[in-house]
Amino acid sequence: MDWGLITDTGEGDDASSFQSGRHRCNTCLCTLVRVVILGPGGAGKSTFARQLAAVTGAAWVEVDKIFWQPGLTPLSTDEWETLQEQTFQGDGWIADGDLGPYDAPQVRLRRADAVVLFDVPLRRCAWRSLRRSRERLDYWVWLLSWHRRWRPRLLKILADHPDLELLTVRTATDRQLVLDRFASPTS
Repeated sequence: MDWGLITDTGEGDDASSFQSGRHRCNTCLCTLVRVVILGPGGAGKSTFARQLAAVTGAAWVEVDKIFWQPGLTPLSTDEWETLQEQTFQGDGWIADGDLGPYDAPQVRLRRADAVVLFDVPLRRCAWRSLRRSRERLDYWVWLLSWHRRWRPRLLKILADHPDLELLTVRTATDRQLVLDRFASPTS
């Protein structure tokens, strides 16, 4: 699929600081978008997903809501993979969520066109997590180790999917640039 991509050397100008990791996208994926949004808790994934769904018209799927069973019991890996196969068929979806040690993102990634990876500072994620709700100990262990342990794991998994457009969001400017790219077919 030709998306009008140009190679991104990672040496972009200051006005456009978002790094794609592989490419900088010059066109919109819009109505046929299949996007996976990953990153640590409290990074802003759900807020971004809601906004992306609004500008693209794609269905927003909150991974947390379909994965966790009553009492915050996780699905087995087999059940989770099967549920993802059923959920992420066709076009026009945005998968929002990173389940860390419980996740099997390869299923979503096989079906996706693009990945938005939130790579924001731990202090921002921790502050937002503290403000929004009480979290379990395993959540905090995952969050505190995300950059050191889970980010490298995700990057390795993403390397196995070279056809995916990878957009990394580190700042509010990056976030807006990614939204604008999806919103405007002529950007």
